[in-house]
Amino acid sequence: MNISVYRPGELTAADRAAWSALQSRAFEDGSPQLANPFLAPEFAMAVGRCRHGVRVAVVREEGEPVAFFPYQRSPLGVGRAIGLGVSDAQGLVHRPGFQWDARELLLACGLSVWEFDHLVEGQKPFEAGASGSYGSPVIDVEQGFDSYLAALRKQSPKFTRTTLAKERKLGRDLGEVRYVHDERDPAVLRTLIGWKSAQYRRTGRSDRFARPWISHLVEQLFHTRGASFGGLLSVLYAGEQPVAAHFGLRSGPVLACWFPAYDPAFAKYSPGLVLHLRMAEGAAATGVAYLDLGRGDKAYKNSLKTRELSVSEGWVTRHHPVALGHRARRAPVRALRNTVLARPELFEQADRLLKRMGRFREGS
Repeated sequence: MNISVYRPGELTAADRAAWSALQSRAFEDGSPQLANPFLAPEFAMAVGRCRHGVRVAVVREEGEPVAFFPYQRSPLGVGRAIGLGVSDAQGLVHRPGFQWDARELLLACGLSVWEFDHLVEGQKPFEAGASGSYGSPVIDVEQGFDSYLAALRKQSPKFTRTTLAKERKLGRDLGEVRYVHDERDPAVLRTLIGWKSAQYRRTGRSDRFARPWISHLVEQLFHTRGASFGGLLSVLYAGEQPVAAHFGLRSGPVLACWFPAYDPAFAKYSPGLVLHLRMAEGAAATGVAYLDLGRGDKAYKNSLKTRELSVSEGWVTRHHPVALGHRARRAPVRALRNTVLARPELFEQADRLLKRMGRFREGS
């Protein structure tokens, strides 16, 4: 393989266009998972402006780019999927039928190991290193919102009926319910970030927005708008006030759901669920094929989904002491986390403990 490695900002306009073209043809080429916005050049460039060690390997055949591999590299050669921890789709974007040797690619990138937690399907050279696969629920709206809503009524009649009833009650109690699919007011983004930070703290989770690079990344992507990629802030209003909002990424026919939150003062109306139904309607109207809700077994995702994609976690390694040390350190942590998530009785206990810690932290 002819492999060259660049910082994201060093990619030529021609290379970025070739990368985007591979994504735009992904559906017709039979690899829709490669159209995900987390695999777009714009996402790689944005992360590169926020984090050190971001690189893109470009594989060429007869001088033409045929594959793009974004990653992050530590000084010791430990590689991670780009944006690991906040990216919901990872892998190598390539032309149909392209095959690669994972260890040869790692060697060219100066990596002893490459760790991933949302590897998309169809990445066979990397899948050999997967330690587990997990469902990533999606909402299909390619046939239109009415078709989706009809399927939802059949699949989850009580959930659908209750959610629509709460939307009507929200309008009666607070004023006209209004949905904005593409809100451009930065103040509303700041409101969403405030809600999400409070939710993380309230539930005992680590506040992602306490990390400056994540806040910077989201702000950048909010202002990124192009023909093939853009940040999308969707907001549910009741009267004149926002009650729920979501920030995600749109790339062609895929809307990747990312940061949803709502004002807890209006929790009894389930504004987050109402928002997701409106998002599905708005996405269908703008030509989106599906909304990717992201990996995770959560009640609201299970109620809204039409099917699931599969993503994997694990690592690809070369024979190197750094790779062995990294895996030895990370494997027990992952195994413990996945055991808790897979067993409801353990998850419920852990969730209750985290929430108690969150209440203590808020009180102090």
